[in-house]
Order: sequence, then structure tokens, then C-alpha cells
Amino acid sequence: MIRHLSLLVIATAALAACDTQPETIVAGERPDPMADQLANAAPVELPPAIAASRTYRCKDNSLVRIDWLAQNMGAYVHGENQAQTHLKPAEAVEGQPASGDLTAEGGFVLKGDSTASTITVTLPGKAAQSCKA
Repeated sequence: MIRHLSLLVIATAALAACDTQPETIVAGERPDPMADQLANAAPVELPPAIAASRTYRCKDNSLVRIDWLAQNMGAYVHGENQAQTHLKPAEAVEGQPASGDLTAEGGFVLKGDSTASTITVTLPGKAAQSCKA
């Protein structure tokens, strides 16, 4: 009986040692070092969505896949044995009408749009050629 009583006293003492106050977690002890830069940063603009994807067969019997971007932001060209290339609308030259061509460094030129069944494409190392969807 004394043994049960001593176990009860020990258990009561252990529970009495616990703090019954709720634990408070304080945030902000280590402030974000980039908080000011993030608050003053320009809004992020998402890349344009793909409006249409079409595959074209060219006169030299090669295949060219083109992902046309929304809002006339350009196109991604996937040629045979070539990495994806982003073609953008040509820069407008003052005093001349705007060209509808899409261009990229390395000699890429694309004439046409996503609704056309025939386009003209110039790939590096090749002459301009007509391609049909």
C-alpha cells in the first residue's frame, strides 16, 4: 500500500512540474533579409501561352514543328536535329511598315501564322522553303 501511495505522490509531483501556460511562439526574430527588395520588386510576368502546335512538311521532305504563342508573341520552332528556338516578331523600323516575320539569331526566319496552312521557313544552313501543314 505504501508502494502505491509513493507512486501516486511521484506521479502527482511530475504533473505538477508541467507548465500549464500555453506556449507562445514569437515570429520575426529573424526578419527576411530580402523583404524590402521583394516589396519593391516589379510584378512578375508569365511567359506567353502556346496558342497552337502544328507540324509542317517542307519541300525538302523535312518536318518542322512549330508552337505558336498567344498574343502574337512569337513561336517556338522544333526542327529535325535542332533544339527548340524562340522566334520573336521583328523589331519595327521607324518609317517602314511593320513586318509580320518572326526571327531569331542564327538565321531563323518564319513567315506565316498559326491559321495558315502554308508557311515559309528559313533554318540555319538552309534556303527559305515552303512548308505545308
